[in-house]
Amino acid sequence: MKYLMAIDAGTGSVRAVIFDTKGNQISVGQREWTHLEEEDVPNSMSFDCETNWALVCECIKEALHVSNLKGEDILALSATSMREGIVLYDKEGRELWGVANVDARAHKEVRYLKENFEGIEDEFYAQSGQTFALGALPRIMWLKNNRPQIYEKVAKVSMIGDWILARLSGVIATDPSNGGTTGIFSLKQRDWVSDMAKKVGIKDDIFPSVLEVGTLMGSVTCKESGLSENTQVVMGGGDVQLGSAGLGVVKEGQVAILGGSFWQQIVNIKSEVTPPKDMSIRVNPHVVKGLSQAEGITFFSGLVMRWFRDAFCDLEKLEAQKSGIDVYTLLENKAKDVPVGSYGIMPIFSDSMKYGKWYHASPSFLNLSIDPLTCNKVSMFKSLQENACIVSRINLEKIKEFTDIKFEEIVFAGGASKGALWCQTLADVTGCKIKIPRVREATALGAAMAAGVGVGIYKDIPSAANELVVWEKTYEANMQNYKTYQEIKEKWQEAYAKQLELVDASVTDSMWKAPGL
Repeated sequence: MKYLMAIDAGTGSVRAVIFDTKGNQISVGQREWTHLEEEDVPNSMSFDCETNWALVCECIKEALHVSNLKGEDILALSATSMREGIVLYDKEGRELWGVANVDARAHKEVRYLKENFEGIEDEFYAQSGQTFALGALPRIMWLKNNRPQIYEKVAKVSMIGDWILARLSGVIATDPSNGGTTGIFSLKQRDWVSDMAKKVGIKDDIFPSVLEVGTLMGSVTCKESGLSENTQVVMGGGDVQLGSAGLGVVKEGQVAILGGSFWQQIVNIKSEVTPPKDMSIRVNPHVVKGLSQAEGITFFSGLVMRWFRDAFCDLEKLEAQKSGIDVYTLLENKAKDVPVGSYGIMPIFSDSMKYGKWYHASPSFLNLSIDPLTCNKVSMFKSLQENACIVSRINLEKIKEFTDIKFEEIVFAGGASKGALWCQTLADVTGCKIKIPRVREATALGAAMAAGVGVGIYKDIPSAANELVVWEKTYEANMQNYKTYQEIKEKWQEAYAKQLELVDASVTDSMWKAPGL
């Protein structure tokens, strides 16, 4: 039997995952990695290509070892990665410089572009669906301004997943779903718009070939990887978009929420749909040709829950350990009888998405009482779950407004989907049926699908999704709870607006601000 490999380069770790051709996960090798702030460069998040490549190779070898497979058993591989992260190369294809996804060093460059090129962000957004906040143009401009000796050598740019494939095959290329997050891209044409770079004084000849997801690039040429020279290398894509494929979200109008460290709310739309004029929502090319994805993002939903667990729930950790269950399962069991609305507690963390001018209030809980029977760790825990769902609903409503797409089902995946209470709360808040897939590691599965398409195992990404995605459970909405959450949502929006006023007045500090604000 032959196998497929997916290499998933996330923000906090990199993994090599082996699947059989039926979509069953066989093994995984994983290493954590860190992206360090450069000395004297505030808000930077560098990507160390040499150190991180060694970690990628370790993951590949571990996955092979755990599964008792050899390199020649891997028929094909593909890669996926955190979006927005970029790598720059010289004319020989050697890496010069790289940054991870939320590198925010280019705040001066973002402000410069907005102040000196009136209306240019709106113009570029209308084509690409991206703003400057995490785009590649300001970062490359920062390099030109601050590291000119490196900038002069730049001959190519790619995304981090593309860098992995380039290391393995020697071919530097990108795909629409990941390359599109640079903002130097056309949603309709699914290709670079080099004139964007030329307009702002950046090199316009550094953009590699754009290959659709599932395109065969060549074979492995890197012996140190542990893979065979007969293993085929196939173009992958962005983590959210390939994750969508791994969830079966491959047709127009389908919807998914990915509940990880950040939450993404995505709706499949046609490539020709123009992004909204108010720049409230991000739009990205999908891994399926002819489709884009309208995307809302909720900041730190999973990370906030982890913070709450680690800051306040030491006793629950011990109790869960003694009971042999996950601490989140324990907290959900305790919270299941907390009424809708969590006794009025309002968490203030991520705002709904305002992509054109995006910043958040200071983290806080509002409307606490001093009654320990109602205002306690359990009710605060449930309020955080409710809040993640409410912000997701607001983002989905923004997408509905400009696409006019109506939907009654949402696919829910990621770590949050393991919680039965969180799944039911999402159903009640959105009023939709929530579908949970059996394979939760959807991003890696999507990359394995791409590898399989490249060597003819599957016809295309939608065919692979139809064959491999299996559903584990569904949750139906309680419509009475839905009506109650409508009122809670409106109150929360009013409260959040007031909290933003405190940030504007410099009374409190924003949890996060986009570069240039």
